[in-house]
Amino acid sequence: MSRYRYSVYGIGVASDAPLALPAYTADRLADVECVTAAAAGPLADLTQAGPPHPRSWYRHASLPDGSTYVRWDGIGEFVVAADGQRITHRQLNASSFESFQVYMLGQALSFALVKQSFEPLHATAVVVGGQAIAFLGDNAFGKSSLAACFLEAGHQMLTDDLLILRPAADGVIAYPGPPRIKLFRAVARRFLGEAAHRGGMNAGTDKLIVPIDGDRRCSHPVRLAAIYTLAAPRDACRRTDVSIEPLSAREVFFELIKGTFNRRLISRQRLERQFSFVGALTERVPVRKLLYPRALDRLPEVRSMLVADLQRLTFLD
Repeated sequence: MSRYRYSVYGIGVASDAPLALPAYTADRLADVECVTAAAAGPLADLTQAGPPHPRSWYRHASLPDGSTYVRWDGIGEFVVAADGQRITHRQLNASSFESFQVYMLGQALSFALVKQSFEPLHATAVVVGGQAIAFLGDNAFGKSSLAACFLEAGHQMLTDDLLILRPAADGVIAYPGPPRIKLFRAVARRFLGEAAHRGGMNAGTDKLIVPIDGDRRCSHPVRLAAIYTLAAPRDACRRTDVSIEPLSAREVFFELIKGTFNRRLISRQRLERQFSFVGALTERVPVRKLLYPRALDRLPEVRSMLVADLQRLTFLD
């Protein structure tokens, strides 16, 4: 029986083990139960998952009952029920519990969210003047580093890497994620000082899991004011200037489609839902392209330009 209850991404999470999450609130969009596997041995026949990609340690398989099996070697394995309402999990010995939670409450939970008809974005969001701005981009595009720069200036963290949105009467509402951020050590030192951390992400990276506590985090849903899609580092490496560029409706649509979280679950029904979700988001929220040189000492300049752009958008609104 699940003894612990929490809320994250606007979702109620019940768990049979304590998690580093905010307390449960009755105002929630859906529910997911996280249950520790009772029996020894793998949670599914690994032959159904097949070998991991030569350059990856991730495995994924759709099981005959409609559930989904996912595994990160050295971290943990998970079975997400067909209806997305339960995640059965097992931590592997090589991982810390903090690292295991990051994968369960991000990657594994994304399967449950998609199965429950949510469309998460691969984005990091901060709160500026009571409104959220989101940074959209793939892994290693600089979303978390930019967010850390905002934290240094006294702004609040809303969510790192996975963003849940819901339409509202006055726009779109963004929901808070787990109270932590994943940063490379040099970035954490530069913008958060010698911040305490809960350990590393995994053996293949020097990224740290840094808790965000107290006034540095926003624990309630807020209105989303803008989305900034980050250019790939290879496209910005030769730049010397910082620019925020408008996008056509067509460009916005494709940027948002590319930025959806979890591309493993593909079906006609999901694709139709994605198109509907992205189409509505395109009409409700300004989306712009952000280009800047990838240098830590330039991030405060990027932050200043984003704050000024947000003020212009707010004035126009």
